[in-house]
Amino acid sequence: MDGQDNQSTDQIDWGPFEKPLIGSDILKGLHRVGVIDVGSNSVRMVVFDGAARSPAYFYNEKIMCALGAGLSETGKLNPEGRKRALKAIARFAALAEGMGILPLMTVATAAVREAEDGPEFCAEVEDKTGVKIRVIDGKEEARLSAQGVLLGWPGSYGMVCDIGGSSLELALLSEGEIGDRVTSALGPLKLREFKSKKARKAYIKETIAQLHKDMGKPMGMRLFLVGGSWRAIARVDMERRGYPLSVLHEYRMTARRVSRTATHIAQSDLEELRKQCGISQSRMALVPFAVEVLKEILKRFKPKDIAVSSYGIREGMLYEQMPDALRQRDPLIEAARFAEAKDARLPGFGRKLYDFVIPLFPRAGWQRKRIIRAACLLHDVSWRAHPDYRAEVTFDNATRANLGGLKHGERVMLGLALLTRYTSKIDNSPFQNLFMLMSPEQKREAIILGTAMRFGAMLWINGDEPPAKLKWKPKSRTLTLHLSKATIPLYGEVAEARFKALGNALGVEISVKVSKR
Repeated sequence: MDGQDNQSTDQIDWGPFEKPLIGSDILKGLHRVGVIDVGSNSVRMVVFDGAARSPAYFYNEKIMCALGAGLSETGKLNPEGRKRALKAIARFAALAEGMGILPLMTVATAAVREAEDGPEFCAEVEDKTGVKIRVIDGKEEARLSAQGVLLGWPGSYGMVCDIGGSSLELALLSEGEIGDRVTSALGPLKLREFKSKKARKAYIKETIAQLHKDMGKPMGMRLFLVGGSWRAIARVDMERRGYPLSVLHEYRMTARRVSRTATHIAQSDLEELRKQCGISQSRMALVPFAVEVLKEILKRFKPKDIAVSSYGIREGMLYEQMPDALRQRDPLIEAARFAEAKDARLPGFGRKLYDFVIPLFPRAGWQRKRIIRAACLLHDVSWRAHPDYRAEVTFDNATRANLGGLKHGERVMLGLALLTRYTSKIDNSPFQNLFMLMSPEQKREAIILGTAMRFGAMLWINGDEPPAKLKWKPKSRTLTLHLSKATIPLYGEVAEARFKALGNALGVEISVKVSKR
């Protein structure tokens, strides 16, 4: 774990990152958690595994059942969708039994709660599969979706907007606390049943105006978009812009870009567009209706920015199981600690490496320090990769992994630091198009950090004391390496060359001092 060495973890100064929880009693029961979300459009099972605060998706399967199709006209669940949902849940229950994770946490949302035959469907599912479905109301759905956002953004503020097949929920967030919540029937499955486009748009406008009023008329907040239809719109926006990083979580949009993408969708052949963007036919058919809703939300609420969240109700169900002490942890640091404990050759060295390189960043705030900390924890987890591809593997893992609490520019900064940890040749990197997502300062710091880790990894020694110390004087532009007596044998030709490379990256004079002890 982070800090695993001969020194007691209770004696270590963990700084702002707190003592690791890996292996502690607080994580018992959260090692592997299975949930089923019975939605109006899809039925999905997710099994979370790994670092509980920032879980990996051990298993993830979705069946597009369209349970809510035709609900407004018939008052009942779609008969064909009901059959498909039952088969899907039976499969999921069998998988869960094989994984040893029964019982599954299972919730159903708008379609099942509104349908006349909803209770009958739940009883049939329990009788034939053993899975007990908890039917939740709209406000509870909003709360769970907001908790999913908090899983990725602890301490968030703004408004969560979750769109499902048959409903749309809003929830306010302030300093990580969930406030007012409202629900509506603005799901695209329901909206497409309108016979008149004019009537549909009038309904959307009236409903959103009422939601705005019920929420206390909030304006200028960050808008978190949760739900498959929103993610599909974001994917189209990425494609339209030629955006280089195909990670939807934390993708940012503006009202102007949404407007341009809405026009792009309206003018495109939907079949061709969905193929370009990798969107399913059933999802793409709902996108035009979701666009109408999103445009009206932006017009009424006027958010200051828009963030796409891949975390929603299912992640909120996991968050529900967490004790408060775990909820407050940084998802990025906890995921990095888990990866180091599982995959690094010397778990615990990442903490020493952080202490070694941090003097190079005297002006780093807390946000920058967490990127540096994560890089140090992850610096050695890809050692099994082939040496010819190790640098690329580490970059790809950092930029595309399921990590919470990272903006896209920070993902690329973390990736570049790890890339530079393994190679000094980045000018012709195949990832050059991604570097544009960083600021010039982020790129410079990533290269310095990676070069410092590349050097620091040469001073690999187990024990309580740090292998060496760096003393950086920005005003005099000097960098001094203080070696302990035990570390002198490690400072060979390759280490010396890497220290010179660090000096070059900083553009400073270097020197070495040896301790008598």
